[in-house]
Amino acid sequence: MYAIVRAGGRQEKVSVGDTILINKIAEQAGQTVSLEPVLLVDGATVTSGTDKLAGASVTAEVVGAAKGPKVNIVKYKNKTGYRKRQGHRQALTELKITDIKA
Repeated sequence: MYAIVRAGGRQEKVSVGDTILINKIAEQAGQTVSLEPVLLVDGATVTSGTDKLAGASVTAEVVGAAKGPKVNIVKYKNKTGYRKRQGHRQALTELKITDIKA
């Protein structure tokens, strides 16, 4: 059984036992989070639509905080002496899927 959930501004395909990285959330490590299912697949049965998914839920446990890959930003203009360097690492939260209820 797997579900497609809306988490952290994206849609992720998850099943029980998977770990996913989403944008940072306020919950601490060890707390549980409920994710909104968009599509639920149980064998040959595919469930979609908000009215049919009203009873479905996906729960996950917060494993901890993480950081994304380093992104280097470099701006340069020729013949003017203008150079600018900047870096960024996105703050992420790691979740472990514990339960999917149809």
